[in-house]
Amino acid sequence: MVQQSNLSRAMADLEEEDIKNLVKEKIKMGVPAAEILNECRSGMAEIGNRYERGEYFISELMYAGEIMKEIMRDLGPVLKKESEAKTGGGKVVIETVFGDIHDIGKDTVVLMLQATGFEVIDLGVNVPRKEFVEAIKESNAAIVGMSVFLTMAYKSATDTVNAIKEAGLRDKVSIMIGGGPVTELVRERTGCDFYGKDAFEAAKYAKKVMESKEM
Repeated sequence: MVQQSNLSRAMADLEEEDIKNLVKEKIKMGVPAAEILNECRSGMAEIGNRYERGEYFISELMYAGEIMKEIMRDLGPVLKKESEAKTGGGKVVIETVFGDIHDIGKDTVVLMLQATGFEVIDLGVNVPRKEFVEAIKESNAAIVGMSVFLTMAYKSATDTVNAIKEAGLRDKVSIMIGGGPVTELVRERTGCDFYGKDAFEAAKYAKKVMESKEM
């Protein structure tokens, strides 16, 4: 059995004050932001497990989301410094699709991409397809990401991929999709190139895409 870190355990137990103190302590110690996020992700995974077992409910999931937002605010300056030291990662345009206003997962992916050295154009939530396509054109990004939390927004993801095709950009970009209910089957049906189960997988894929273009 893999041993959980103190931060992972505190996250799983929703101990907000302990979480804040541990994050600040790790930042002072110079622990990389990606490592801190990884520990938080482990705790969030356990929260998901407890929800599935009926030990946690929607209120706990919402509380966990608010804690993650605070963590990301603390890590912002650290990520900025780390990303400035890593150049050449390329550009990524990212959004939460039209009809969906959830941003926790998207924001975590943004942080991970920035920590990996990518320049991220974050369009926010409930983004109209036309605005997304225009951002791709203007930025000349090779990678785009769509976050979907609501199952009813699957069609919006498909429509967005179609809009990218109609603009003649489909062959120029790799499209990532992720979010709580998203699966490999959803990726296939929406016409995306990659499904990431978490922010780490998304950053890993984005890096792989850029490396393949440099060959």
